[in-house]
Amino acid sequence: MLKLTKKIDYALMAINFMSFKGESVANTRNIAEIYNIPLELLAKVLQRLAKKGFIVSQNGPKGGYTLAKDPNVITLGELIRAIEGPIQIVHCTEGDTSCLQTARCTIRSPLRKIEHKIVDFLDNVTIDQICSEEVPEELAV
Repeated sequence: MLKLTKKIDYALMAINFMSFKGESVANTRNIAEIYNIPLELLAKVLQRLAKKGFIVSQNGPKGGYTLAKDPNVITLGELIRAIEGPIQIVHCTEGDTSCLQTARCTIRSPLRKIEHKIVDFLDNVTIDQICSEEVPEELAV
């Protein structure tokens, strides 16, 4: 079954939160508490997003993160690849020959087409489009 990982969920929540904060710094601990996310895992996700240029780290006692890119230009596909690596529904579409059925396989080509459509869709949906709901008042800090 295809599904987004918890890391992707947490990245989306954090970026959505930061987009509503505007230029204000979003603190990792604050995000973790608001969304009930394990602090250590969120910290790793945010570090990866910073390393990939989606967010900017600000050090100091009032430190945290702000968006480096507008949510209108960040695609879900980019975000997924930044956190999890290549988007694949099956490994054999990218030349993995470890499958014992490779020589007789009749579904690799159709699966490759499906995978390309999924990737194309993810590369054309922006974070802003999927996170366009307002943050509830009790979460706006």
